[in-house]
Amino acid sequence: MNLSIDIGNTRVKAAVFEKNTILDVFVFDKKKIISEIKKIIKNYEVSDAIMSSVAKISEKKKAKIQNIVRVHQLSFATRVPFFNLYKTPKTLGVDRIALVSNAVLKYPNKNVLIIDAGTCITFDFVNDKKQYLGGAISPGIEMRFQSMNTFTASLPKVNPKVLDGFIGKNTEESLNSGVVNGVIQEIEGVIHQYKCKYLDLTVVLTGGDTNFLSKQLKSSIFANQNFLLEGLNEILTFNQ
Repeated sequence: MNLSIDIGNTRVKAAVFEKNTILDVFVFDKKKIISEIKKIIKNYEVSDAIMSSVAKISEKKKAKIQNIVRVHQLSFATRVPFFNLYKTPKTLGVDRIALVSNAVLKYPNKNVLIIDAGTCITFDFVNDKKQYLGGAISPGIEMRFQSMNTFTASLPKVNPKVLDGFIGKNTEESLNSGVVNGVIQEIEGVIHQYKCKYLDLTVVLTGGDTNFLSKQLKSSIFANQNFLLEGLNEILTFNQ
C-alpha cells in the first residue's frame, strides 16, 4: 500500500492507496501530523509514502515522519511523467507538479487544464505532447473574503453562499456576489481563453472548494477533490 500526504497552507490531506484505488482519505490539522500518520500506519500496511508540502515544515518533523514510514519528499528534482517547460522549474509548487502528473497519466494525449480551488486558485495547463506550459495563480475564495475584511474599516467577514442572482441586495449579498460570482466568472473566462486556443480541452476542477464551485460552473468539467492525492500516488508509482 502507498500513502500520499499533501501538506497545504491550512490543513493536511492524506490517502491510503492499494495500487490506484483510494482506500481511505484523512484530513487533519498540521499540528497533529505526527500522531495522525502514526494512526494511519497502525491501521494500514503502508510500504511507501510520498509527501508534498506548500507550507513550511521543520526538518525535525520531516525526520520524525521518515522514522515512521519510508517517505519520498516531492521536489522539482523528482522524476515526473511530463516535460516541464516552466521557465523557473525550481519555483514550481509541488502541488502543481502532482496535479500535472495525474493529468498526463489520467488523460493521455489530451490538452488538460487543471484548476485547483483552495487557499489560492491555480490554473495549470499541459498539452497533448505531455508538455507543461505553465498557468496562473490568483487568490482563493476565503482569501478574498478575508482581505476585504482586513483591509477595510467596516466590511464584515462573511461566509460564501450560492446566490439566487448576481445583484447583491445588501452588504453580505454584495460581498458574496463580488467574491463568488467574481470567481465563477474568472474560472469561466479562463476556460474560454484556453478553449479558443485549444479546441480539444479537458478541464479538471479540484481543491477544497470543488463541490461549492462545480455546481455553479456552466462549463463541462471533471470534478475530483482527490486529484492531487492521486497525482502524488502516480508519481510514487512512477518512481518505484
